[in-house]
Amino acid sequence: MRSSSDSGTPATGAGTGPAPSRPAHRVTIDPQGPILVEGPVEIVLDDGTRIRSDRFVVAVCTCRRSRTYPWCDTSHRPRERAIEPPDDRSPR
Repeated sequence: MRSSSDSGTPATGAGTGPAPSRPAHRVTIDPQGPILVEGPVEIVLDDGTRIRSDRFVVAVCTCRRSRTYPWCDTSHRPRERAIEPPDDRSPR
């Protein structure tokens, strides 16, 4: 039996009242990569610095290897070495 406070719908906040009238931003989490957030986005860093991106989708770094942190630059991807050509290049 459900209590009167259990509506069966996902929570919109921790008891903050009705949902805001502005649309929600979609956040996509990739376990092997960045967090994708529909923009525009403003990020507040540990030191209080605010960084903004007006792109329609922003990749936020989660591995901290990015040279453009907090934005992802794909540094999380494993690097593959190019296959070296054989030493014998004479036509057959």
